[in-house]
Amino acid sequence: RMAKTIVGAVLENDPASRNWFNVILNYPGVHAIFFYRINHFLWTKCHMKLIARFLSQVARFFTGIEIHPGATIGKRLFIDHGMGVVIGETTIIGDDCLIYHQVTLGGMSSKDEKRHPTLGNNVMVGTGAKILGNIHIGDKAKIGANCIVIHDVEAGKTVVGVPGEVLIKK
Repeated sequence: RMAKTIVGAVLENDPASRNWFNVILNYPGVHAIFFYRINHFLWTKCHMKLIARFLSQVARFFTGIEIHPGATIGKRLFIDHGMGVVIGETTIIGDDCLIYHQVTLGGMSSKDEKRHPTLGNNVMVGTGAKILGNIHIGDKAKIGANCIVIHDVEAGKTVVGVPGEVLIKK
């Protein structure tokens, strides 16, 4: 696979991306991930939680993408047209995932526990989808646009609708 970096992931998944320079200059999803990596380091390794949280809000101001520095994000996450994306503190995202704009990976509990979703590898989350609570989305699953998901999704399944239901292919 060509996607060995976030820039490679964009070039592989977005036909509108022209070259690496265009991606680095013009893709807010790439900028948000860059800031997230710094903020996550400050949050986890330096225990500078206030600074990390403040800088995450600065990144949100510039990109329109809110990623809590406590979230755990794998390699090559591509946030395409990222305005309005929210990724909560205890979210875990695997490698090679694709998230479109206005997606929320949110919590449903105010307790100090794992309260946000876990996405496996190669998961696609469509525009406007809301994945809520401490649930697991299996590898290679697809979440349809504007879907609300509050239950686990098995690997390879496609979920659509409100509430989200597995699409049965006939």
